[in-house]
Amino acid sequence: MVIFRDIIVTGLLLGGIYALVSVGLSLQYGVARVLNISHGEFIMVGAFITYTLFVSSANINPLISLVIAGIFTFIIGWILHTTLFRRLMDTSPTIEAFEGKSMLASFGLYYVVQNLGRIIWGSENRGFVFLNRTVTAAQIPLNRLVSLGVVIVIAIAFYFFLSHTRMGKAIRAAIQDRSTAGLMGVNIHGVLAICFALGLGLAGVAGSLISTILAIQTSMGLSYLVIAMIVVVLGGLGSISGAMIGGVILGLVSALVTYFQPSMTMIAYYVIFILLLLVRPKGIMGR
Repeated sequence: MVIFRDIIVTGLLLGGIYALVSVGLSLQYGVARVLNISHGEFIMVGAFITYTLFVSSANINPLISLVIAGIFTFIIGWILHTTLFRRLMDTSPTIEAFEGKSMLASFGLYYVVQNLGRIIWGSENRGFVFLNRTVTAAQIPLNRLVSLGVVIVIAIAFYFFLSHTRMGKAIRAAIQDRSTAGLMGVNIHGVLAICFALGLGLAGVAGSLISTILAIQTSMGLSYLVIAMIVVVLGGLGSISGAMIGGVILGLVSALVTYFQPSMTMIAYYVIFILLLLVRPKGIMGR
């Protein structure tokens, strides 16, 4: 029972973090049509912002700095889309041409952000101790329970944002049919910029949470990008709910495989990915 409980808690936590990362990527590609190869690097940025603010003389609590990391990466995302990607969109004759150009541009961002991270923080592993004690009743590390609680709160808040706000409804309309949404009065360029910025904001928050439970390094972004892409395909391209479900499924699989054979974790991810492409290529919630 103890082993089962640990696997479930760890799986839900990882699944929640994977969902945050993947919902961001799903917004960027499913709505803004940008396959952002640099997405994982902003997870790294969020993680190191939290690390730096906590170990510095300011000693800012990670639960506060995750807000700072989220806002910072959101602003960076908005600037990137309104300048770089908006320009590429306006000069591309077709959406397919834009997708190709934007992917190449995001490759460039990947190398720029990663190398800036190495210049600022170096290449070695970093980490800090946060809430390093267990909840006696459950014998579960407190930092993991707190991170899981934060993930749940963010997921609920994001659901209400999409369901009950004007911008959320505009985003859902753009997901279903961008052209028709534009004809109905939706500011498509504004929605696309917000979607891209939200994607990076969620990546920054996910990175901040990761830093509270795991060691971090400036090369961590690529592995999380691969996980996010698998989850997005698992849930269905452009499906926000699918990305959340896919993240939880992959998190539980990760916890289970890691417990018994850690070296097989990435292999398990790719096996799931291949089987999904063979059995249901449109994903769990894909249309």
